[in-house]
Amino acid sequence: MMLKDQQDAYGHGLLDHLSGKPAAEIVQRDDGYFNANHGFGGYFTEYRDWPPHCKRAMKHVRGQVLDIGCGAGRHSLYLQEAGFDVLGIDNSPLAIKVCKQRGLKKARVLSITQVTSKLGRFDTILMLGNNFGLFGSFQRARWLLRRFKGVTSENARIIAESNDPYMTEDPEHLAYHRRSRRRGRMGGQIRMQVRYRVYATPWFDYLLVSKDEMKAILAGTGWAVRRFLDSEGSAYVAVIEKECA
Repeated sequence: MMLKDQQDAYGHGLLDHLSGKPAAEIVQRDDGYFNANHGFGGYFTEYRDWPPHCKRAMKHVRGQVLDIGCGAGRHSLYLQEAGFDVLGIDNSPLAIKVCKQRGLKKARVLSITQVTSKLGRFDTILMLGNNFGLFGSFQRARWLLRRFKGVTSENARIIAESNDPYMTEDPEHLAYHRRSRRRGRMGGQIRMQVRYRVYATPWFDYLLVSKDEMKAILAGTGWAVRRFLDSEGSAYVAVIEKECA
C-alpha cells in the first residue's frame, strides 16, 4: 500500500533530515509501549559506518538487485556505486523522493506485496535494515517467498536482516511475546505505528524472528538459509538461496 502524505511519517522525517532539519521518529506498539529514536541519521550512513555483519552481507550480492524497503537508499546507493544494477522500492513516496535526490537512478514507490514479474528478473533481493520484518506474519512471509521465486533467477539469493526478539530480559518485551502468542501470533510479530510530528502511518504488522523461526518460515517455500552472518547483539543477516528442484 502506497502511503498517503498524512501517513508518510517516515518519509517526512527522511526529507527533513536531508534538508538539515532536526527530526526524530516515534515507534509505538499496540500495547502502548513506544520508543523515540535519536533521529533519522542512521538511514543515511555510509558503508564505513555500517555494522560489520551488514558490510559482510554486501559480499554476497550478485547480478540484478531489488532492494525492498530501500528507505533513504544507503544500501542501493552503495551497490550502484559498485557497479550493480539496482532497483529500490519503498511504500513511502517521500523516501523514494529522497533516494532520487541522493542519486539513485532506479527507484519506485511500491510495497513488498506489489513485487511481481513486471518489475523484471532479479538475482538478489535485498532486505537489510531489519527488513525481513516487512513480511509481517508467518503466513504472509510464506506467500511472498513463493511469489519471489517467480521474479528471481535460478540461482537467486535473498539477503535479509532480522533481529532475534527473544534475546532480551526486558519484562515489557517478554510480556508482549506472551500476549502475541495468546492471540495466535508469533512472539515477535509486532503491531506498530510510526509517528513524526503531525504524520502517522496506519497500524501495521512487523515481524522479528529467531533463526529457528526463520528456517520454519522458509520450509517448503523453495528457499533455504545457506548461512547466517552474526552481529555482536541480536541482529543478524541471513543469506537465503533457492533450493534445487
